[in-house]
Amino acid sequence: MEGIDSSTQKRIIGYICGILAGVSYGTNPLFAKPLLDSGVPVLVMLFFRYGISAILLGIWMLFRKEQIRVKGHELILLAILGLLFGCSSLSLFYSYSYISSGLATTLVYLYPVFVALIMVFLRCYPNWQTWLSIIATFGGILLLSRPSAGVEIQIPGIILATLSALSYAFFLVIVNRSKRIRHISEHTLTFYALLTGAIFFASIRLFQGGSIFEGVNSAADWGNLLGLAIIPTMISMLTLAISSRYIGPTKTSVLGVFEPITAILIGTFLFSEPITLKMSIGIAICVAAVVFIIAHPTSNSGPQANYLSNQ
Repeated sequence: MEGIDSSTQKRIIGYICGILAGVSYGTNPLFAKPLLDSGVPVLVMLFFRYGISAILLGIWMLFRKEQIRVKGHELILLAILGLLFGCSSLSLFYSYSYISSGLATTLVYLYPVFVALIMVFLRCYPNWQTWLSIIATFGGILLLSRPSAGVEIQIPGIILATLSALSYAFFLVIVNRSKRIRHISEHTLTFYALLTGAIFFASIRLFQGGSIFEGVNSAADWGNLLGLAIIPTMISMLTLAISSRYIGPTKTSVLGVFEPITAILIGTFLFSEPITLKMSIGIAICVAAVVFIIAHPTSNSGPQANYLSNQ
């Protein structure tokens, strides 16, 4: 990017990675739906999703001779990040047993609000453009959720989906704000988060007493597990970490609006799920909000200037 200063380059990369993170994570239904239909339990699916990702990323890092070893105090924080990301996935998948996927998607997209509130608690205040984008994207998500008439809303599902959003928000904030892991590369951070998640899911599954291979019976199942591990997991987490560090957790979370948009488009074009005028309006609102926040970068002056910039 000749002729562009370093801070502008990082901001551009941050926006691109934020969009890629949302789009890649939104491909979850493309691989998860066939696996669920095949009878693969959630814990088994998540174990292979995180485990395969960790192995592939670890091999790639060894091939490139990247640093994998970390200090003990760093490892503890990286493990916490892995648990947060893993809990977000686990809560979301289990919430589908109680509430519709549309409502769950709406509640999970509370995480930009949670990020902003956490940052306010840390005395870092979003500008008015960011708050406006958060409100607009959440309104668009409400339209995208298209709740069905007569569907009973069960409290456990509400709690699980909200916990998923809260876990995701804490993950973003810690990645952006922690000085302890600031020097650690996004690849190393992602590797340990994935490894922790895999161990977490395997431990729960073994405690339950079920087989770790239950439901995985065909080449198609393994292909879907591999796709789930690479696109909505490894790629999503890598781009998420880069984006959060370069443009801050709040803007990264707003760009996550591409996650439900991608999921809805996949459902419409690949699984023949209907798309309504209300959903189309919701997509338009979300895209407009994202364009607005990209067009109004945070000023680099003032006491809270570094809140939405690389720290």
